[in-house]
Amino acid sequence: MACKRIVLWFRNDLRLTDNYIVSEAARRASASPNLEVVPFYCFDSRHYTTSKTSFGFKKTGARRAKFVIEAVEDLRSRLRAVGSDLLVTCGKPEEEIVKLMNAGGTKVLTQEEVTSEELAVDNAVRAAIKASGGELETVWGYSMYHKDDLPFQASLADMPNVMTPFKDKCETHSQIRPPVPAPKSLPPVTTLAEKLGATVLPTLQQLGFSEEEAKQAQTADPRGVMSFVGGETAGLARVKEYIFDNDCLKDYFDTRNGMVGKDYSTKFSSWLAIGCVSPRYIAEQCREYERVRGIKNKSTYWVIWELTVRDFFRFQSAKHGNKVFFAGGPADVQRRWGTNKEAFGRWVSGNTGHPLVDANMRELALTGFMSNRGRQNVASFLVHNLGLDWRLGAAYFEEILLDHDVSANWGNWNAAAGVNGGRINRFNILKQSKDYDEEGVYVKRWCPELSKVPPSRVHEPWQMNSKEMEQYGVSVVPYTGKSTDEST
Repeated sequence: MACKRIVLWFRNDLRLTDNYIVSEAARRASASPNLEVVPFYCFDSRHYTTSKTSFGFKKTGARRAKFVIEAVEDLRSRLRAVGSDLLVTCGKPEEEIVKLMNAGGTKVLTQEEVTSEELAVDNAVRAAIKASGGELETVWGYSMYHKDDLPFQASLADMPNVMTPFKDKCETHSQIRPPVPAPKSLPPVTTLAEKLGATVLPTLQQLGFSEEEAKQAQTADPRGVMSFVGGETAGLARVKEYIFDNDCLKDYFDTRNGMVGKDYSTKFSSWLAIGCVSPRYIAEQCREYERVRGIKNKSTYWVIWELTVRDFFRFQSAKHGNKVFFAGGPADVQRRWGTNKEAFGRWVSGNTGHPLVDANMRELALTGFMSNRGRQNVASFLVHNLGLDWRLGAAYFEEILLDHDVSANWGNWNAAAGVNGGRINRFNILKQSKDYDEEGVYVKRWCPELSKVPPSRVHEPWQMNSKEMEQYGVSVVPYTGKSTDEST
């Protein structure tokens, strides 16, 4: 059956620039003037409402939901600017996309996913539209290195399970494809939007969040590193600001382990997570910076290196499937993990008595963001100091992180727990505190009860005698939960 309509099903690719499904639809529409192109986004109810994971956490927290709503609104505005529009619904994609089928034949284009829940939705959509003559076509677009360009078997069976050899082979044998420009025009959308009632974006309350949760999500903590606004427009602006306007790229390697301020790191991850910007576009901008500014160093390379890490975790998820979610991980590690509720509750709330851990967990809870240095430390503390099931940490991060990306989040927790076959990094929290927050500026920012404690004591306040504690107005006893030795 000839295809009369293309449904562009957006998911974690909320952009026009360097979006393969958009460029493919534009190409086909140019070749077939009567072809309809219907951009579509569905707020999947399984990610919102009262849906929770097996660990009791929401799939999506209110702050990330707000960010997604902003991104969808921006995508709609950008589509309208090129003559199109965006149909937005809430529910299950397999039930909503069926309403868009055309008797003359419909092709649904969407970005290819690799993890089980997303693949299950693909299968449900494929089955639902088949009866109406519809066909689902997935297009790879997530990674910096295209999967077809990888120097490995299509099954990824020979892909290394360790980052460095993966990176080395990709850099030696693969090329990063240039980004595809956004289309200058797309066919206008018919009256489908009005017919389906798909013209209004949902509120946080309509997605199942309480009035209080919505209020908290819409209130920015002034201590946060920056204001995060969802959407391609804001994402592209941040890339330009960091690389060119503020000229930060040349110093990235030296500043990336900071924890206070807007520009110690790129902060691109939230926009990357839902596809408001593409990794290929960022890589190109890094190369353009090198060309224009005449600066090429470890810092200009390191952003691309970290995008390669992002690729690594996505392809690991494709290779190992659901093993990345299992307690033993891809390496099938046999270990009994603890589930001490008090210990986990203290970790979540930032009340362990270990200032660096507590400060990072409070920042996460109040802003949805945490530095990479902080993430490594709190994960190490949960796993190696408290001996708790790493999946609890991954599930909590899935709900609360503004930049949650399923393969990056769970892959990093695999690594922290030592269940991916790689080297185990077991952090000495006190040493890390003194190395990366020597004066205690960061911990005092998020743990105001330590505001009067001098730098020499701020990272181990339990070492103060009773007179000092009284003088500085603190009483801190570190919670151990499980006694282990720190080694790195």
